[in-house]
Amino acid sequence: MGVVSELVRNVPIPKIFKVSQKFEAPRLTDVEGELRVQLRHRSITGLIKPGMSIAIAVGSRGVNKVAEITRTVVEELKTLKAEPFIVPSMGSHGGATAEGQSEVLRHLGVTEESIGAPIRSSMEVNQIATLDNGLPVYVDRLACQADGIVVINRVKPHTAFRGPIESGLMKMLSIGLGKQKGAEACHQLGFKHMANFVPAMARVIMDKLPVLFGVATVENAFDQVMKIAAVPAQKIEHVEKELLKIAKANMPKLWFDQIDVLVIDEIGKNISGDGFDPNVVGRYPTPYAYGGPDVTKIVVLDLTDETEGNANGIGTADFTTRYCVAKVDYEKIYANGLTSTVVAPTKIPTTLDNDREAIQAAIKTSNILDFTKVRLVRIKNTLELAEIEVSEPMLPEAENNPNLQVLSQPYDWEFDENGNLKR
Repeated sequence: MGVVSELVRNVPIPKIFKVSQKFEAPRLTDVEGELRVQLRHRSITGLIKPGMSIAIAVGSRGVNKVAEITRTVVEELKTLKAEPFIVPSMGSHGGATAEGQSEVLRHLGVTEESIGAPIRSSMEVNQIATLDNGLPVYVDRLACQADGIVVINRVKPHTAFRGPIESGLMKMLSIGLGKQKGAEACHQLGFKHMANFVPAMARVIMDKLPVLFGVATVENAFDQVMKIAAVPAQKIEHVEKELLKIAKANMPKLWFDQIDVLVIDEIGKNISGDGFDPNVVGRYPTPYAYGGPDVTKIVVLDLTDETEGNANGIGTADFTTRYCVAKVDYEKIYANGLTSTVVAPTKIPTTLDNDREAIQAAIKTSNILDFTKVRLVRIKNTLELAEIEVSEPMLPEAENNPNLQVLSQPYDWEFDENGNLKR
């Protein structure tokens, strides 16, 4: 047994119990039907001419029903005799390669066969303008050559800055469609200024290029579409501001204000650009965003299969495991860090031999006198918060919170012979 193992060996791990979290969760039951109604409104159909080539920008996030939404847009454009094609619009994601970005779309269910339109992936961009401060504005070259541009994205709070416009259609225009060079330019002066640069670049793009409309969704606390809007370009900024307010009011959360140790089973780019959503856990990669619980120590145990080694965000945690680190694709996470200029999330946190030791290390360093009273929460990931596990000392609080329902008696963690959790 090494020194590190000896240091944590006697740290007790508390019993845990299952809890369901309650959220108001309005849901749109017929997403495609509602979208078709909006796409057939004259404010949209009047923008389309027969024979137009239309680039549809689709991003890398796990937007609920993104394949169905994309297919619906394609079908409606084809009905109007337009010729749509898909442009992967995800900044530097997918390893900042054309092939990698097409592969990201495939993982999301967006393929030529599933949506009925060609996917044209390239990292080539055109510089279409320069902001007054000298920052260049880039747009995918194939999108620049199209007769029209349509953007699809979810509107939600950003993970690294606050402003009236955060993550949504305008970010898709300024960063997603800009590919690696555009994302790099928008991040060049840091997240302190992103609340200004994202809409500024998007306005320039909408002024210089034939952006027709956007399709924006808002999701409820269970990541289901609760609202969808087809928005003509000239109304995108106004509508997106209002949708962001709705998104913030319907975010999932952890119903505890203070947590000593948060154990996250898995992180990945399919869950959040930061691996886990900082808005949920209250730990941010920059000082320009805020909100969420006060968490003393975070443990990340593993990566999702879908992230394919992209562990961006792991450095925001305090502890992880050797088997998790062994999966890290450093080319991918370093490409993210070098593009966004935020490199703390690409660092490797203190790495322990197994799950048990990582959890014990977090408890040991959580700055409490009695380890048996640790306030510990375990979640699968920040997308799945309907059912979580909570340490035994938090049972009275859970029983008295109307937003929580206790589902079990306290029980011991189950570790295998290697000290890893049985899943």
